[in-house]
Amino acid sequence: MTAVHAPGVPVIEDGELVSTHPATGAEAGRFAVADADDVRRSVARGAEAARWWAGLGHAGRRQRLLRWRALIANRLTEIAELINREGGKPVADGIVETTAAIEHIDWAARNARRVLGPRRVRSRLVLAEFSAHLEYQPYGVVGVIGPWNYPVVTPLGSIAYALAAGNAVVFKPSEYTPAVGQWLADTFAEVVPEHPVLQVVHGLGDVGAALCRSGVAKVAFTGSTATGKKVMAACAETLTPVLIEAGGKDAMIVDADANLDAAAEACVWGGLMNAGQTCIGIERVYAVEPVYDAFLAKVVERAQRLTVGDGPEAQIGPITMPSQIEIIRRHIDDAVARGGRAVLGGPDAVRPPYVHPTILVDVPEDAAAVREETFGPTLTVKKVRDADEAVTLANALPYGLGGSVFGRRRAMAIARRLRSGMAAVNSTITFVGMSTLPFGGVGDSGFGRIHGDDGLREFGRAKAITKRRGPSLLPAMTFERTPKQVGLIARTIKMLYGRG
Repeated sequence: MTAVHAPGVPVIEDGELVSTHPATGAEAGRFAVADADDVRRSVARGAEAARWWAGLGHAGRRQRLLRWRALIANRLTEIAELINREGGKPVADGIVETTAAIEHIDWAARNARRVLGPRRVRSRLVLAEFSAHLEYQPYGVVGVIGPWNYPVVTPLGSIAYALAAGNAVVFKPSEYTPAVGQWLADTFAEVVPEHPVLQVVHGLGDVGAALCRSGVAKVAFTGSTATGKKVMAACAETLTPVLIEAGGKDAMIVDADANLDAAAEACVWGGLMNAGQTCIGIERVYAVEPVYDAFLAKVVERAQRLTVGDGPEAQIGPITMPSQIEIIRRHIDDAVARGGRAVLGGPDAVRPPYVHPTILVDVPEDAAAVREETFGPTLTVKKVRDADEAVTLANALPYGLGGSVFGRRRAMAIARRLRSGMAAVNSTITFVGMSTLPFGGVGDSGFGRIHGDDGLREFGRAKAITKRRGPSLLPAMTFERTPKQVGLIARTIKMLYGRG
């Protein structure tokens, strides 16, 4: 019989991490917990594997990554059901998430050579006797610390790009979703059995800290801003470079000429999918006065139709991390206590392990529900005078991950004004699936990029090489230069750069 534990709470029993479903407590798997020595040994094995993996070259790595992509695609339902069994996410959402991950594996494998491979760079006149060459060499072993809310697409945004760049990876999945992390490593080993190019270490936060101090050449972290700061501090001890994808409090702006049906549909999806447990999810909405009432009515009408539960028809599943429920409750209670109104849901919507859709209006801008990451199926909707006020309010927080704008004439201009790493026009969160674009934030939402050309470059060291191809016409870098040559250098520089 399957053991039943406190729903969703990670438990360590007899040296094993026990993963449980957040609603039923049914056991999803058991995994040996690593200690600091185990992590260091994994990194040492990874260093040897990295040399072999890098030696395959771009063509060899591409072939193997595309085989991994095909394996995951053919077992799409299997991984989606595991995501549901462990984290509570509806199977349909698990399929959508994994689809995006497959696209990123494919793109990284196909484009790594173009982005990272050796190439000539144009020389400048003052060093015309040298040719310039650039390539991106792998770091060696990259540590990846992944989240629980999107346990496939988010870590693979780092893992797939790191692998395509020629690195080995040691992956520490969230303690809430270790089974999914193990599945990713196991399937990769099926297509790359020769060496442990992708390894997994399991445990709580101390294992993540050990990974930061293990000798990895770079760490890619996704999680809360608070934990991201701890990761940076640990990596700073050894000047280990980091990539931080942290929290968000993304805003949607609805302008006067927006398609309100499309905006409401996207708002409900962007804010409430995955029970609102989305770092790039919409949490704040600013609708201009002429369309506010009509837009709000459409949002409420759509949100109240959503089904909540753990059955196959449910559109919103349980809150994966039980401790998050109290944060959601606090935000709703504080908003109402400070004059906000729940036009859908409200305090009674919090029914552990579920939270039902909640739409809040008239919430002060300094309330926790507006300023802090809620990570639940809640939205604050505010009436604003115009798009300028909406942009000011959207940019008022230290977060800067993504955002959304609905409108016609001014939508692109408004999107450019958002202080965020990404924005979607007339859609929400679509940039996460666009493998050609970089993904990441600014401010408290972190720094560095995954996905796209920039994401590949994050996992390679730029190596610059100059090669002499002829004698120096302006011999500056030698003690053999004559005063006459120095004078020629000075006259040449004045001629080239001395005019306004």
